[in-house]
Amino acid sequence: MSLWPRKMREIPEQTVRVARAAFPRGCLAMRIRDGLGEVFADAELADLFSSRGHPALSPGRLGVVSVLQFTENLTDRQAADAVRARVDWKYALAMDLDDPGFDHSVLSEFRSRLAADAQGERLLDLLLERLRAQGLLRSGGRARTDSTRVLAAVRTLNRLELITETLRAALEALAVAAPDWITALAPAEWYDRYERRIDAFRLPVGDAARQEYALTVGADGYLLLEAVWAPQAPPWLHEIPRLDALRQIWIQHYLRDGTHIEWRKDKELPPGRVLLRSPFDLEARASMKRQTRWTGYKVHLTETCEPDAPHLLTSVITTHSTTTDVEVTAEVHDTLRERRALPDVHLVDSGYTSADLLVDSPLKYGVELLGPVHLPTTRQAKENKGFDLPNFTIDWENKQVTCPRGATSMRWPPSIRGVYHVIETAFSAKDCGPCPVRRDCTNSPGRGMSFHPRPTHEALLKARADQETPEWHDRYQHRAGVEGTISQSIQRSGMRRSRYIGLRKTHLQHVLTACAVNLARFDAWNTGIPLGATRISHFARLRPTHMPV
Repeated sequence: MSLWPRKMREIPEQTVRVARAAFPRGCLAMRIRDGLGEVFADAELADLFSSRGHPALSPGRLGVVSVLQFTENLTDRQAADAVRARVDWKYALAMDLDDPGFDHSVLSEFRSRLAADAQGERLLDLLLERLRAQGLLRSGGRARTDSTRVLAAVRTLNRLELITETLRAALEALAVAAPDWITALAPAEWYDRYERRIDAFRLPVGDAARQEYALTVGADGYLLLEAVWAPQAPPWLHEIPRLDALRQIWIQHYLRDGTHIEWRKDKELPPGRVLLRSPFDLEARASMKRQTRWTGYKVHLTETCEPDAPHLLTSVITTHSTTTDVEVTAEVHDTLRERRALPDVHLVDSGYTSADLLVDSPLKYGVELLGPVHLPTTRQAKENKGFDLPNFTIDWENKQVTCPRGATSMRWPPSIRGVYHVIETAFSAKDCGPCPVRRDCTNSPGRGMSFHPRPTHEALLKARADQETPEWHDRYQHRAGVEGTISQSIQRSGMRRSRYIGLRKTHLQHVLTACAVNLARFDAWNTGIPLGATRISHFARLRPTHMPV
């Protein structure tokens, strides 16, 4: 497998003969080679050759191996063994039957090169171009997006486990990098306290004992940090990543005034977006959706959903678990525009919609954002009585609002709430004070209300009215299949749990997963395998026809 960039490799005659004998009807790896040829060419990935050693392994072949690895959810060692031993993989890679392949560590090194400069997206770009050349991908039509949680490749730790593991990890790193230095520093009790991994059952029992334990660990951590940053310490010590993690986590969990140390209360901790959850993966964050809690990331998948073409994944975005879906919508559109895969209609759930996006998506991208928008959350809307914004008349030209009783507003100042531009208005106390329906009106202290500027306000009202119609529901039902794509990615390629540490490598895993799903769907399309139908349990099939669903 050692070579420099060259044109497409022909499959050796003996490999073809043996593969055809073993698989008369072909198999996925063989059909991919027959249908798409050499999926990744060396010339397209020339900068991904290893810079060390000579000759180098083909990045085109390594790219195909990496994607095939995810089609079967194999480990690196299993994938390397498949290259060495399986005739269908040798066929897909155009290898001789006696080619010994490579060591499994090569795949990890190749992923490191891909992740170093966010090069993983190139594999998906190249694959989509191959599929576009087959007439299976085009702009326009419909696309749909949804997200799911991804568990980090680290343990979920409570606060006491976190600080103990952080200090233990720092000591482990120093034991390797500067054994003499840490031996001279460490008190005797550290060896008993931090010699092995901490678990909840080994922690003290009772609030007072746990508080004392937290302060003890905190004092030990500060002693180590002071020693590392002391003038006489080797200057390279504080460049060790585990020590920087120790410094950050101690800032988040402790308050220090001179020699006095305090353990922060839970409400005094930083917000979840910046709160570190593991010393081994500083980018993993804790999040919660409905009743599900997890530590890790979130992945957003976008796929085409036209009936006359396979449903292909065209965008994969990996974010921190605390990133909201609405923050990703514009990024999805930017990615699809770069890949010439922008749809006419983008089907999403309510998490991806906002009043601003309803206006910006058609204007900036030419995309109709079709998804349910949030309904008003005011007291009047919840109780379905009283006077709310829809009951007021807005005079945009004269910048006035008239209440149901005929009073007009006094002011019209633009403002910003969070990240949204709004208009705030208020009414005179002379009008609101004696009003007989005051209790049914807005209960704002300033006798006012806020609303979006005219384009977004009208778009929001229209969207809320449209989503109550049968026509809207008929159009929106095409979004339902995206959950099946998430399920396929999880079951086929293990997308639910990250294999790697850090956001960048986790995203690379998701890109390779998307490539694997696309190859599987290309193969299913060519072999006439229909989309899976919604599963119905045996018991559900017994439901009487007259009984409503």
